[in-house]
Amino acid sequence: MVPAVFVFGDSLVDVGNNNYLPISIAKADFPHNGIDFPTKKPTGRFSNGKNAADFIAEKVGLPSSPPYLAVKSNKNKASFLTGVSFASGGAGIFNSSDQSLAQSITLTKQVDYYGTVHKDLVQQMGPSAAQEHLSKSLFAIVVGSNDIFDYSGKSDLRKKSTPEQFVNLMAATLKGQLKRLYGYGARKFVCVGLGVIGCIPAQRIKSQTEECNEEASHWSVMYNEALKSMLQELKSELNGMTYTYFDTYSVMQSIIQNPTPQGFTEVKSACCGLGRLKAKVPCIPISSVCSNRSNHVFWDLYHPTQATARIFVDTIFDGPSQYTFPINLRNLIAA
Repeated sequence: MVPAVFVFGDSLVDVGNNNYLPISIAKADFPHNGIDFPTKKPTGRFSNGKNAADFIAEKVGLPSSPPYLAVKSNKNKASFLTGVSFASGGAGIFNSSDQSLAQSITLTKQVDYYGTVHKDLVQQMGPSAAQEHLSKSLFAIVVGSNDIFDYSGKSDLRKKSTPEQFVNLMAATLKGQLKRLYGYGARKFVCVGLGVIGCIPAQRIKSQTEECNEEASHWSVMYNEALKSMLQELKSELNGMTYTYFDTYSVMQSIIQNPTPQGFTEVKSACCGLGRLKAKVPCIPISSVCSNRSNHVFWDLYHPTQATARIFVDTIFDGPSQYTFPINLRNLIAA
């Protein structure tokens, strides 16, 4: 049903692009990352195992889309046929969101790279076969958290614009990139909203009582609302565009508030790290690692465990309309 999956975004779906960026410090190509991956080795995924991009590919029976920087020099462009991942740890909707991490592939650059893949596919398949192929493919976009962290951390950004102005600009800027993808044949979009980012361990340790940072979470909600209305506008403007929006926030909040039914016992602390909530020091080779990864919501101070990512994707695929709007992924594929 789905010939290819193309992935754009940040470290939540990076499958190893940042391994190829010489000066980036946003990397995960060392232990204990990958401890539960099939190879038991670090791959550049910011996870103990698979991330959401892997599970989306698995759901539609495709291999995980390879990192673009690993395959771009291949003479054999056939690897592009089942999809490619452009996602890069540290990337945001705005090009400046990765400054503290030295380097990432910005979302603009990710779409530029996809433009070259599009050209290759057209050359390989011919224009009408390529268009047919791409119109059935999935375009997954998971981005925006780094922009909110940036806004939260930089007083000059907060002086320049109110939270509402900032999130509206985020949505408008993303809209421009989605239109570019549409121009390159994309028709089916999987757009993932921001999670409860005030409750990640990196935010909780800012509070003596280890409470969530309500302000950061509120900004996520505001952005998600802007994203939802932008997608509705886009659908009415672009002929043949369909999408599913996933309400990560509500799913994540329900896990944090009631973890037991999903098999979780630890919702505050990271599994890999050092210090309070294992969030003072990130997941590096000298960090300690929890023995049971499947009962932790968070892998490190920012990222979910494989177990959490799997629940997200199960819900994107088959979830009820309260979490997937206007249709879930199964119905998007059939559409």
